[in-house]
Amino acid sequence: MFNFLRAAGPGGAGVQRISAKDAVARHAAGELVVIDVRDGMELRQGKAAGALHVPLMALKMKCDPASPECLKELSPETPVALYCASGARSQGAAQMLAQMGYKEVYNLGGLYDWYQAGGAVERG
Repeated sequence: MFNFLRAAGPGGAGVQRISAKDAVARHAAGELVVIDVRDGMELRQGKAAGALHVPLMALKMKCDPASPECLKELSPETPVALYCASGARSQGAAQMLAQMGYKEVYNLGGLYDWYQAGGAVERG
């Protein structure tokens, strides 16, 4: 039903690429948590509606299940998709989550991919 492509490149084990269309549909159905890893200044461009904002620098603190500051919306059992501006930072962030024990981790790419697939964007 959904089109998943294995992420290319070294260290990509456990991280898959998800099409933006599939991410939008799964997020709308409540089946996927979307995480924006861009920095605060980039939010001026907007962010995916309903996405969690976790800047790359705060990822370990806010997403590690062993951290007392781990966001309550996250669990290693819950599928997550990450995006940034182009997909490069989100690939690295997704690999970090996979190493933290998240079982279903996807790289969505960039905010523009989300928008082009019909995903709503909140203006910041």
